Amino acid sequence: MGAHGLITWSIIGGVAGWLAGLVMRGVTYGWIGDIVIGLAGAAISGWFYGDYFEPVGGGVLGTVAASAIGAIVLIAFVRVFNLIV
Repeated sequence: MGAHGLITWSIIGGVAGWLAGLVMRGVTYGWIGDIVIGLAGAAISGWFYGDYFEPVGGGVLGTVAASAIGAIVLIAFVRVFNLIV
């Protein structure tokens, strides 16, 4: 992966993490945290959608939407886990 791919993944992760933060409301993670959560959400959604559903849509918007959904699931899981522990 070159610099172009890394920048693209960072932007998509940042947007997805920001969208997840808007939807989930609560503690903010900052722009670096948003990127990390968005990238983790992309990994989660890539695994989940790839195994269980047909591709949601192509292009950048489909990738951002799927990544945001994965990030929302990740944030919800972390919040539930924090309540249990």
